[in-house]
Amino acid sequence: MAADNKSVKMTGGAVKNGASSGQAAGTKDSGAVPTLEVKNLSISFGGLKAVDGFNVVIGKGQLYGLIGPNGAGKTTVFNLLTGVYKPDTGTILLDGKNITGKKTIEINQEGIARTFQNIRLFKELSVLDNVKVGLHNHHKYSTLEGILRLPSFYKVEKEMNERAMELLSVFDLDKECDYKASNLPYGKQRKLEIARALATDPKLLLLDEPAAGMNPNETAELMETIRFVREKFNMTILLIEHDMKLVAGICERLTVLNFGQVLTQGETSEVLNDRRVITAYLGE
Repeated sequence: MAADNKSVKMTGGAVKNGASSGQAAGTKDSGAVPTLEVKNLSISFGGLKAVDGFNVVIGKGQLYGLIGPNGAGKTTVFNLLTGVYKPDTGTILLDGKNITGKKTIEINQEGIARTFQNIRLFKELSVLDNVKVGLHNHHKYSTLEGILRLPSFYKVEKEMNERAMELLSVFDLDKECDYKASNLPYGKQRKLEIARALATDPKLLLLDEPAAGMNPNETAELMETIRFVREKFNMTILLIEHDMKLVAGICERLTVLNFGQVLTQGETSEVLNDRRVITAYLGE
């Protein structure tokens, strides 16, 4: 465990310098409406406060991390942001619009997409069809048009195929477009899940432990993929992650949760060297 502590401190200083340009891009207009603003978000299960008074502000184009020990409430926050749970108290603003209490599909249509710790692809569908599932929010035809195969059906299908192939090409998955999703190696399945999320045209992308189950080479490639997504799509990203090397390498700012409450927030290098954060992780 001491080695982990050391690695956190060693990577912290590099982040501050590496993240500065990204931070400037994400916050260059101090008067701009943030992509996400969460105020006093709370939820209880059976009398236990799973999340208690959570607050965060994430500027446009920022790459932001949410970290904390197991059971701290991180995934519960994601579930609140995406409408899986409805908060007991608090407000969620996306680009200044109140989306608190909306259904999951409504929140996705408003502009929040997510991936999951355990990859949730349609594994028996092709790689191409997995991305097309994400496109149905913006490319629609009626059931009747689909059954009768009217010209409008073929027009929409052509548009979706073209857009899906564009996204797959971005992630170097276009050559595997006809493969079953289950036949892709693990790292490519993670890329496919991100591509499908981006197909919904989000303003905010939530990544729930994207490096889970990856080896060091896959994790290094994932870091580059996340950086690329932020820059290519001008995307605001909030991620949960336990791999501190990944967190230190790409996140500009962090919020640390512990027992459902915010322990600290700030620039990545400062947060990762905070004695309270080290104690929360190492149990000192």
